[in-house]
Amino acid sequence: MIILKWLNSQLLKMEWLFNLIRLLVENVFGLGIESRVGGSIHFFIYDVIKIFILLSVLIFVMSYIQSFFPPERTRKILSKFDGILANTLAALLGTVTPFCSCSSIPIFIGFTSAGLPIGVTFSFLISSPLVDIASIILIASIFNWKIAIAYVAVGVVLAVIGGTIISKSNLENYVESFVYSNKAFENDGEELTTGDRIGFAKDQVLDIIRRVWIYILLGVGIGAVIHNWIPESYITAILGQDKWYSVLLATFVGLPMYADIFGTLPIAEALVLKDVGLGTALSFMMGVTALALPSVIMLKKVVKTKLLAIFLIIVSVGIIIIGYAFNAFSYLLM
Repeated sequence: MIILKWLNSQLLKMEWLFNLIRLLVENVFGLGIESRVGGSIHFFIYDVIKIFILLSVLIFVMSYIQSFFPPERTRKILSKFDGILANTLAALLGTVTPFCSCSSIPIFIGFTSAGLPIGVTFSFLISSPLVDIASIILIASIFNWKIAIAYVAVGVVLAVIGGTIISKSNLENYVESFVYSNKAFENDGEELTTGDRIGFAKDQVLDIIRRVWIYILLGVGIGAVIHNWIPESYITAILGQDKWYSVLLATFVGLPMYADIFGTLPIAEALVLKDVGLGTALSFMMGVTALALPSVIMLKKVVKTKLLAIFLIIVSVGIIIIGYAFNAFSYLLM
């Protein structure tokens, strides 16, 4: 137990890095981390380095594993199942793909064109940007394992329920016709060597880092400002746990933004440190990653208005319910 606690604090929370950056801020910049400027610098440098280290390692590992399951092989596996089991498998598949909502849409097109039911592909589309292995580890490093596991569970449940509702609604005709005629990529993955898989994993790390680095910097920067410059009384006056509308506001305030979970986690962390409800902070994070306007516009290119509206309603209502539930039961997780 002591070893596990040490591993959690040193490998996930990176206390060694926290202390190293504190020494840097105090001895090089001559600032105490209790001050606004010193605290902001410490928060920014520490969170940026920690997120990039964890993200790079986890994406490499998951991409190496993913190289064994290209889209065609995945389609063959999923096509053997139907009903809620198929939706559950698709949602779980979404947890091992480190994609933002926009990046998930081409895979959604590939799965649909390969013949998978749209309810199954929507389970993947909901789950992929909300939950992945890297985000689980990062949530555990920022909060704790109870919160990380609970977050994953509700994210998968939302994806399964959302996909099941869409399956039962018979909405296949509301997918644009070009999606069904799109030729799926075929590759059984068996010809790849270990070197090929390592190269693929490295390329995935570089590609994802190139796409998300700016959002991570922005997210950590906003988090540093919230944590060190905005008085707690201001934050709680708007998003405090006693405000019934806090979850609703948090869910939709991030719609114009475009960021993935890695960029929004530092903001959620700063909000919780300012005594904002855990569910409110997570609702903001989920709203930005799953409902961001750029991804909605991109999805509109492949589905018709009725299906898009149903998707948005399902995800929005699900996020709001999850937010209130986390606020109500956060004392069991903190």
